Amino acid sequence: MTQILFSHSYFLRFDPKQWKARQPYAPLGTLYAAALMRETGYSVALYDTMFETDPNNVTHQLNQHQPRYFVLYDDGFNYLTKMCLTNMREAAFTMSRLAKAAGCTVIVSSSDSTDRYAEYLTEGADFILLGEAEMSLQELVAALEKGETDFSHIQGIAYQKEAAIVTTPRRSVLKFLDGLPFPAWDILDITPYKKMWLSGSGYFSINMATTRGCPFKCNWCAKPIYGNRYNSRSPENVVQEIKLLKERLHFDHIWFCDDIFGLKPNWVNEFANLVEQENLHFKFKIQSRADLLLQENYVKALARAGCDNIWMGAESGSQHILDAMDKGTTVEQIYEATRLIKSYGMRPSFFIQFGYIGETKEDIAQTIEMIKILLPDSIGISVSYPLPGTGFYEKVKQDLKFKTNWTDSNEMALMFKNTYQPAYYKQLYSYVHKVYNRHKSLHSIAQLRQHPGRLSGAHIKQAAKAVYYGILSVLAQKKLQQLEHPAAT
Repeated sequence: MTQILFSHSYFLRFDPKQWKARQPYAPLGTLYAAALMRETGYSVALYDTMFETDPNNVTHQLNQHQPRYFVLYDDGFNYLTKMCLTNMREAAFTMSRLAKAAGCTVIVSSSDSTDRYAEYLTEGADFILLGEAEMSLQELVAALEKGETDFSHIQGIAYQKEAAIVTTPRRSVLKFLDGLPFPAWDILDITPYKKMWLSGSGYFSINMATTRGCPFKCNWCAKPIYGNRYNSRSPENVVQEIKLLKERLHFDHIWFCDDIFGLKPNWVNEFANLVEQENLHFKFKIQSRADLLLQENYVKALARAGCDNIWMGAESGSQHILDAMDKGTTVEQIYEATRLIKSYGMRPSFFIQFGYIGETKEDIAQTIEMIKILLPDSIGISVSYPLPGTGFYEKVKQDLKFKTNWTDSNEMALMFKNTYQPAYYKQLYSYVHKVYNRHKSLHSIAQLRQHPGRLSGAHIKQAAKAVYYGILSVLAQKKLQQLEHPAAT
């Protein structure tokens, strides 16, 4: 009998775009919580839903392990869980109800349940962990094991007492992250992850977190778990874990899933020194900001440590929109940072967001022009997505009457009134991708003319697609123009 059965609510098959991408990352937050509870002395097991097809299959795991506690602990490091997709919410409800029916005490931790704790309590959960949850989970299970019935002294939880819902004060976030045990990778079957990565990308990537939280105040970015505080593991602690995982998992690549990687002064330089001293060889990608990427010593150290791809939260090529978002960066910084990244042999990639409040045709055109000029290695396009707890959400919540979340990550539905109708933004997503691919192909042709001996077959193949993408972009633009009328009021 296992005391605690951990699971999470992300089903890769329920998200067609991500299933097609074939780049699954393990539920890191879940593995952290399991490691802590195991270190505390509890027996733990994991029901990993990543490759599952039906949340009802949890019944088999419940029968096998017969746990006292079923802990549905989502991965707060992954932006896909922060989006609170309705496919995953319904799966969480199903598993909670089944675990409750099996006699388990059901405990849930996620961005969605932190925002919607009353709904989750109705759907079978006994307790909701609000915000950063490891310490709350540890204290709650200890109290339950002692037979306590009053939980008001435990910070960061919500539960039902008679007819009322009780919420206790939020717990302060952890500051000493080196004190946490490394994630419990050994309870995860890594084989399907590695197999999918190798078949889809030709290499195997894993995820790691070196920090928690983000100190910046973009008014659309939800931070229900780790908040606006920024706390960091030491470079020594991170390198120790990398060495361990190199031996156990034999990975090729790491996604450091921090909101902002290496913000602490000199952290990246110390990290690069340790990577070199330990003779570690791997590539990695990070997320960062344009203003931070203007520091040449920071960028140089990233390259030295093995970084090959930097995802920048560019968001828009319009200063008007960046200011409206409280982004705290400038368009000029995006241009300068992109050039600096490329000068050190790394690949810049952009997160782009369309549809923010008040965005005009001119703002959209400026963003498209920025993409065409800078030609990042990859682009991730979304439309503005309001989540509870953000200033942006407060501005548009009156419009969110019938729909508040996407079903999956590719729905691209604009859920509030804006300059154009929702169908326009969905078509804009398609159009910008085609324009981007066309200009990348044209760039390959230009490189071929300048250095015909240096290009690979992949470059030549991409250049051959210039005409194809040119035709597609023209057709997509015509369709976009047909949708270019103000949204109905």
